[in-house]
Formats: sequence, structure tokens, C-alpha cells
Amino acid sequence: MFPRLFEIGGLAVPSYGFLVAIAFLTALWLASNFAKRRGLDSEKIVNLGVYCALTGMLGAKLLMIALDPAFREHPSEIFTMATLQSAGIFFGGFIGALIFAYFYMRRQNLPVLATCDIFAPGLAIGHGIGRLGCLAAGCCWGKPTNLPWAITFTSPNTTTGVPLGVPLHPTQVYEALGEGIIFLILATRLTRRHRDGEVIGLYLVLYGLVRFGVEFLRMHDSSNPLGGPFTLEQWIALLLAIAGAYLVVRPAASTPALHPAT
Repeated sequence: MFPRLFEIGGLAVPSYGFLVAIAFLTALWLASNFAKRRGLDSEKIVNLGVYCALTGMLGAKLLMIALDPAFREHPSEIFTMATLQSAGIFFGGFIGALIFAYFYMRRQNLPVLATCDIFAPGLAIGHGIGRLGCLAAGCCWGKPTNLPWAITFTSPNTTTGVPLGVPLHPTQVYEALGEGIIFLILATRLTRRHRDGEVIGLYLVLYGLVRFGVEFLRMHDSSNPLGGPFTLEQWIALLLAIAGAYLVVRPAASTPALHPAT
């Protein structure tokens, strides 16, 4: 765990915040370049990326607050610095950003599925970099394990609640590696002949499956309103994977193939 990147005059720069900033800029740069190659307005794409990031941060924290029983027992914790600095729950941000993006794209006359396609590779690699930020901060930790690649957090400079001195599954690394592989698949697919919606659909399928599997190894302290053998995150992952599968295999007659970006 490396929660602080460096400190100047008593002002600490958190590793998580730095890596999230790098993730955002990388994703935005990729989306802008893919937009130019597809003949889309790169300025509108950049604006969409910024607005989705802001909406996503809000959605991630709202879902975290809604599911964590600690906030219901101590509502004042919602307004603490620890809550402000926390990443929240990814799916809350992702779904919130998707809803906002749909209405923004309609308003700006951007092709919805084609625009989602060009964001997909950046979303994957950006999320992967963000998971490395989670590793540095000591959040989203895994269950105890004796595997040789287990990680043990020891730094007391953390407010995440991660258990110290206990070997844990490096679930942050699992997800980061998965996202890196997904990025390579999506970036390759985007440059080949495909139908609008196939690339974002492929992302939803692949990430949904990765997240579903990783969740079995993660430690959860939030409530599970749906009950059963799966967490809420796993149910959401399955639903997104099903939606993605539809985008990938839907009838070709209604979605003519496009030439790859050039």
C-alpha cells in the first residue's frame, strides 16, 4: 500500500487521486483520437467525457452511501473527508454516466452506439489504471488467502478500513489485469469492420464476466438487498453482460456493418 505519492510542506498528494487523474486523461485522449478517426466531433466527445466523469463520481458515491449500513447508522459520516475521498461503487458511477451520456448524445446529435464504441477502450484501460489506485490506497481489498501472490497491507496512513498485517487476495490487481486484456481486445475490434454497438457490447460482456468472478474473492462490508448467493455487484454485472451480448449478436439487418476507423 502506498497511499501518499509525495508530500510537500505538509500537503500530501494521494496516490489514488493521481492515478485516477492519469486514468481519466488516458481515457479521454483515446476517445478523442478514435472520434477523429471515425469523423465525429472530438470537442463534443471531450465535453461528454468530462461530464460523464463528474456524473460518474456522483453516482458511485450515491450507490456506496445507499448500500453501506454504516451511513444509515451514522448519517454524519456522509459529509466527512473520508467519504469525499472514497472511490464509491463503480457500477453506480457507470450507470449514472450512461444515463447522462444517452441524453447528452441525443441533444448533441451524436450517434449513440458509435459514440459508446469509441469510449469503450478508454473506459477499460482507465478503469484498470484506477484499480491500481485502489491498490495504492488500500480499498476494494480481497478476502484472506495463503496464496503466494497474496498482498499484505501495513501502512497506518489509511482511512479505508483495510485489515493490516493479513495476507489478502490482490483483487485490485486481478481486475486491473482483466481490464488491460479487455482494452487490447476492444482497441483491436474497433479498428476492424464492425457494427455500431458491437464494441461497447463486447466491453459489457467481458467486464461483466470479469467483475462477476472477482466479486467472489472480494471482501464486502456493504449490505446485499437482493440476498441470495450473489452480491448486488454480481447481479448488476450479469445484467450488463446480458445487455452487452444483445448488442453483439442482435440482427445484422437492422445494424449495417461499418468500415473500420481510418
